[in-house]
Amino acid sequence: MNGLTELVLVALIVFIAIPAPLFIVLHFITKWKQSRELSGGDENMLEDLWQLSIRLEDRMEALETIIDNELPGWRKNR
Repeated sequence: MNGLTELVLVALIVFIAIPAPLFIVLHFITKWKQSRELSGGDENMLEDLWQLSIRLEDRMEALETIIDNELPGWRKNR
């Protein structure tokens, strides 16, 4: 082998031994941290669910008020 081939081979081995594993580890750490955060779509879905739960709670209160007026004491029968 000539000097240039040996130099390229040594550089390749050093690259494979040090920066490549480091890059792979840091890449997956970044992906792991991103997966722990909510995406914009997830935040929108949670907001929609929150608003839906508020509306359902309001409906339940309205129904309970109507039933209280029509059947006093219905809660005792549960």
